[in-house]
Amino acid sequence: MARKDNTENPGRLKQIAQTYKMTRRVDRKIGWILAGVGLVTFGVLLAVGFLIGHPVYLGIVGVLLGLLACAIIFGRRAERAAFGQMEGQPGAAAAVLENIGRGWQVTPAVAMNRSQDVVHRAVGKAGIVLVGEGNPNRLRGLLASEKKKMSRVVGDVPVHTLVVGNDEGQVELKKLRVRIMKLPRTLQGSEVTQVNDRLRALGDLMSNMPIPKGPMPKGMKLPKGPQGR
Repeated sequence: MARKDNTENPGRLKQIAQTYKMTRRVDRKIGWILAGVGLVTFGVLLAVGFLIGHPVYLGIVGVLLGLLACAIIFGRRAERAAFGQMEGQPGAAAAVLENIGRGWQVTPAVAMNRSQDVVHRAVGKAGIVLVGEGNPNRLRGLLASEKKKMSRVVGDVPVHTLVVGNDEGQVELKKLRVRIMKLPRTLQGSEVTQVNDRLRALGDLMSNMPIPKGPMPKGMKLPKGPQGR
């Protein structure tokens, strides 16, 4: 058991170090901010300790709370930095959906056109969520076509459509997960599985195309059909 802990700890520390380096490339002040938060938290608790006659006790509490405050601030700024690097990159919305949490079954790239505007699908207790990334004008028709195709097999299951972007009526990438999690729950767990099984029968763009998995090669042409219109 001790050997297992010894092998896991270096991995976690390495992961934290890599996350810090990634964050610092975007947020150059992260080190100073964390140091300031930790020192201020510790200083306030220590000062209170002297006032009430328990500097050692509140000093220890200050250290612990300072570390906790640093961890919270670091987590938020690291997440912001990660979204900042992902924003505008192809497949960014799919990456967010893949990490949305338990109870959701995600299928990336269920529809795409020649301009590489793409629609991803997530199925959960809120029903079906279609997330488009690309040009909003072209996505309008792509989302409508996908929704119509699914309605033939899912009946009255709620279908929500979202477009990732920073303009009015769109959802910012960093707010996508929160937006989806706030959708009203209308399905039970067993119903989610049934809906997803029906949708799998329709297939998806990536499973129907004879191409290797991974980033799409530049200049690749999509096959003609309703999805490429």
